Amino acid sequence: QVQLVESGGGLVQAGGSLRLSCAASGSIRSINHMGWYRQTPGKGRELVASVTSGGSTNYADSVKGRFTISRNNAKNTVDLQMNSLKPEDTAVYYCNVNVLERTSVNFNYWGQGTQVTVSS
Repeated sequence: QVQLVESGGGLVQAGGSLRLSCAASGSIRSINHMGWYRQTPGKGRELVASVTSGGSTNYADSVKGRFTISRNNAKNTVDLQMNSLKPEDTAVYYCNVNVLERTSVNFNYWGQGTQVTVSS
């Protein structure tokens, strides 16, 4: 079993910044890709940013140039630095981690979600 703990959400004014963090712990042999998704009421969960084990990153067009994803392989953490926030960035943000467990089982885990609210 693997646990994900997210932190860093909150309320910020438009143009401000927030940093989300996600830490994975438990029966981890290795971590493949890590990413952040977001969801608003009535909409599906959408990819915000992801990073592979090799460090390659991918961003949604709507956040390119404003958000930066980074990972620390030694600590099994993934962060999302969000700058120049806009009201349309308001959502619940979820950490997603693909883990190869010590049992050799590959599984996709989700964090509990953290609310980000951007006021205009």
